[in-house]
Amino acid sequence: MSYMALYRKFRPDSFEDVKGQEPIVTTLKNQIKADRIGHAYLFCGTRGTGKTTVAKLLAKAVNCEHPIDGNPCHECRMCKAIAAGTSMNVIEIDAASNNGVDNVREIVEEVRYSPTEGKYKVYIIDEVHMLSAGAFNALLKTIEEPPSYVIFILATTEVHKIPITILSRCQRYDFKRISIDIITSRLKELMEIEHIEAEEKALRYIARAGDGSMRDALSLLDQCISFFLGKKLTYDNVLEVLGAVDTQVFGKLMKCIREQNVSGCIKLLEEIETNGRELGQFIIDFIWYLRNLLLLKSSEDVSDMIIEVSSENLAILQKEAEQIEEQTLIRYIRIFSDLSNQIRYASRKRVMIEVALIKLCRPEMEQNYEALLDRIKILEEKMEKGVVVNTREQPVPAKTPMEPEAKKPVLLPEALPEDIKETAKNWRGIVNQVTKKAPALGSVLQEATISAEGQDLVIVVTNELDKDIIEREGHLELIKGTIASLIKKQVQLKARYLDKTKERMDQVPDLTKIIKVPIEYQD
Repeated sequence: MSYMALYRKFRPDSFEDVKGQEPIVTTLKNQIKADRIGHAYLFCGTRGTGKTTVAKLLAKAVNCEHPIDGNPCHECRMCKAIAAGTSMNVIEIDAASNNGVDNVREIVEEVRYSPTEGKYKVYIIDEVHMLSAGAFNALLKTIEEPPSYVIFILATTEVHKIPITILSRCQRYDFKRISIDIITSRLKELMEIEHIEAEEKALRYIARAGDGSMRDALSLLDQCISFFLGKKLTYDNVLEVLGAVDTQVFGKLMKCIREQNVSGCIKLLEEIETNGRELGQFIIDFIWYLRNLLLLKSSEDVSDMIIEVSSENLAILQKEAEQIEEQTLIRYIRIFSDLSNQIRYASRKRVMIEVALIKLCRPEMEQNYEALLDRIKILEEKMEKGVVVNTREQPVPAKTPMEPEAKKPVLLPEALPEDIKETAKNWRGIVNQVTKKAPALGSVLQEATISAEGQDLVIVVTNELDKDIIEREGHLELIKGTIASLIKKQVQLKARYLDKTKERMDQVPDLTKIIKVPIEYQD
């Protein structure tokens, strides 16, 4: 027999085995025992919370010849037929692929005929929100007044897409997300049945990664077991498979941020990436870590809060929470929440994370309320330590809106110096060499344009943060050194930010496109 996934193998056989949906289960059992079965049900909620499972149990229970306390007996002819999928009384329909008017008309025609065996014909329509408007209209009358032997069970993850006319004709049951404690308990039960040794900390992390979905948690558990087949499933094993980051790393990262240690943050991020951790998962876990700190900071009664950590880690989190202000944590969460939305489709995830970390360390880069409070707090701490703080800034000459400053376009010199020509020829090789030593800098250079101003080589970027990365301590020297090692000459180098709202990119000549000479370089 072929292998069966855990979520299929351990699909609940009775209402008592359905975890986390006790109110719904109790209501349905009472309806079956009292013979007060409705004609149309709507099961809605997030994925993996038991909608299809409960629908199948309900279909089996209403047709069972010898029900036991509202549960199917699993022994009678009808129970065995439904379990094997050979019963004509239970019809499962995927509305995602059968969403037209013609598909619904077939159902309307079929409901006219009474069941050949059993009491009820049960139609389970999954992902019902995918039906077209015409299909909903065709189904409307049948759902309102079906034959006495017909039951409709509609399941959806997007209840807001269901027409109100359908909603008003159904008994609605909202399946809630399953708690981490319940998922963890279920995973422990299954590990005992499967005779697999697993750390509770590992199972708890899988439960949290499941995000309220029992099916997702079981799929992740299946993945982890397969990777470490025949071995004990440890917390470190789970982190390795899921590409997650240990919470201790977040503590180190938070310390670097509080100390405004940008280089320390970048080194930690590089270490995380080197260890093979997935950067998207790192952002999610770090937001969760900040959330826990905020909850600890904002409430005195820890017992009332949902902080999914061990008692040992809780004590560590409490100490870390004492060292940071609430508004600071709110600013951190806002920055990383914005980042999580942007990074989904980003090609340079690491660079974006580095920029976010720099923002955390440099509140002066932002002009909002939380950043201002952070700046004030930092100044106060420095003054308490006796550090002389220069709060004066150089005055910036005001620009008259009516008379904007005219900027001259960058013009290519009539005759380029030989060293700049040579650099343009070998630019791709230079970028490759820099990328090996500083990946973040290399990513910026790959998107940059190189031009010339007099005797200087100019790296033109369209993002101010990219310019900051180029001019970061040691980066200009690294580029100059790489150029010198390849062309054996010293080149004067500078970075320039081009504002696309005020300047045109076509006014900046790209030397790599102008100087068309065969290029040979070593990666």
